[in-house]
Amino acid sequence: MSSPAPINIGINEADRASIADGLSRLLADSYTLYLTTHNFHWNVTGPMFNTLHDMFMQQYTDLWGALDIVAERIRALGHFAPGSYAAFGKLASVPDAPAEPPKALEMVRILVKGHEAVARTARGLVPTADKAGDEPTLDLLTQRLDFHEKTAWMLRSLLEGE
Repeated sequence: MSSPAPINIGINEADRASIADGLSRLLADSYTLYLTTHNFHWNVTGPMFNTLHDMFMQQYTDLWGALDIVAERIRALGHFAPGSYAAFGKLASVPDAPAEPPKALEMVRILVKGHEAVARTARGLVPTADKAGDEPTLDLLTQRLDFHEKTAWMLRSLLEGE
């Protein structure tokens, strides 16, 4: 059996490893936020049910699609993507969903914090990807930052005037 061909994409091995590590953290944060958002979609109650149920569905759908994009970028850099609850638990900065579903506006607060945390994780990787000249990762990070910052703003808007 032969060994795999070396990767020669213009990014050295150390930079690829560092970027893959950061993307693994982004993947773990995104997956944890996906699970929390889907959980809240299922369990939201109260007078804002329709609004939040639909909003949460749009958010978890976007998060679900992003998971594959992030994982495939990790693979393109020559590393394995984490894919277990144990691995995600070690890598994620986003806390797991509460055991008991909270009230609707507390769900919104939790999701604001989650989106802000994922944005910080993505933003923290930008200098590493930029230094390495990794334009595909920078593009991915820009798209994720746009989604998470916009989503956090929309969720925060629901909390105004409380």
